[in-house]
Amino acid sequence: MCCSSSTWRLAGWWGCLRGCRYLLHDRDAKFCQSFRELIKTGGVNPLRLPARSPNLNSYAERWVRSVKEECLSRLILFGESSLRRALQQYIVHYHAERNHQGKDNRILFPSQTEARRN
Repeated sequence: MCCSSSTWRLAGWWGCLRGCRYLLHDRDAKFCQSFRELIKTGGVNPLRLPARSPNLNSYAERWVRSVKEECLSRLILFGESSLRRALQQYIVHYHAERNHQGKDNRILFPSQTEARRN
């Protein structure tokens, strides 16, 4: 059995998977058979991506890299609540404060104060 107790708590809640039909995932050992069965019980069809094909899920791969390098690798987190708080603050920073090179160094969704400066 490879599913943790926190994974089992998701079974009744489903959080961000609510309303989704598919869950794309790579072939990491984290996505074991018991995990895929748990996902199926919530009405979500898990789809494994082919081996060694990072470009099939490139947006998600880039997001994970960004959040690891710019946020999680710089913090010592104590529990789930501090992780959630850090991720919420990073998401606000990512969308409202951080410039994006692929978008001509523009901020995706500038806050009211940032929009007035420009």
